[in-house]
Formats: sequence, structure tokens, C-alpha cells
Amino acid sequence: MLPGTADTIQAVTHPNSAGSATATVVLYSNSAEFRDRVRIAVGRRPAPDVPRVEWLECATSAKVVAEIDEGEIDLVILDGEAQPTGGMGLARQFKYELDDCPPILVVVARRQDAWLAHWSLADAVISAPLDPVEAAEVVAGQLRARVTGIPVVR
Repeated sequence: MLPGTADTIQAVTHPNSAGSATATVVLYSNSAEFRDRVRIAVGRRPAPDVPRVEWLECATSAKVVAEIDEGEIDLVILDGEAQPTGGMGLARQFKYELDDCPPILVVVARRQDAWLAHWSLADAVISAPLDPVEAAEVVAGQLRARVTGIPVVR
């Protein structure tokens, strides 16, 4: 746990039906296989000092917008190659339109496309094929940033 963040973590995590704290992560891709790969790579708890992840899977951009409009989202993971609406376009839209936009992580097909994800104002970028260690570290870093308000520097 980061020094001085114990009280803050309780403020941004959401109790689930079992009463334990969770971090709510929206995962968007039109590909169920892609969503499975991300969930498996990140796991249920990407690091010991962050809450367990509650995944909200979305296959359409309309569903992503609806979930974010509901609020209480700690992280959004977007497929940069999703069809018909790509994750990079959604990331840029959310960053411009939402006052308290949750951190956004974009997954790109090629490492060389990371500059496009940065253009989209994404807070973090990872590339396929997913490295489970990197994916978990990046997700944990973004969840910590949400808790502390201190952006992650990569």
C-alpha cells in the first residue's frame, strides 16, 4: 500500500454484495476473445495493494457510455482495434467530455501504435500480445493513480 492512502482507497472502492472492496473496471471490445485475454492477463487482483477487480464487460460503444454514465468506474480498458467504434476514439471523447473521467488504458495491436493511443489522451497503453506481468502492473498503477490522484509516469 502506498503511504497515506489507506483512507483514500476506501473512498473510491465499492463494496460488493459480499461486503469486500472492489475496483470496478469497464472492459470494452467487440471481441469476446479479446475481453477474455485481458481478464486472464490482468487477473482478479493485479497487485496485493489494490482491490479485487470487478469486471464490467462491454461489447458495444453504447454499453461503455452507459456504464460510465452510471458512475463509480475506477478504470476503463479499451480495445484500440474494436469495431465499429475504436477504443482510441472513445478515449478521446471521454477525456474531452467527462469532468471526472476515470483513467483510461488502451490496448493496441502493435507497439508502434502507442503514439495513437497517447494522441487519444489515454492514461496508459499496452500492446498485444499481452504480457500478463506488464498488464497487471499497468492496471495496478492506474488503480493506484485513481486512489491517490497522482498520475502514473511511465
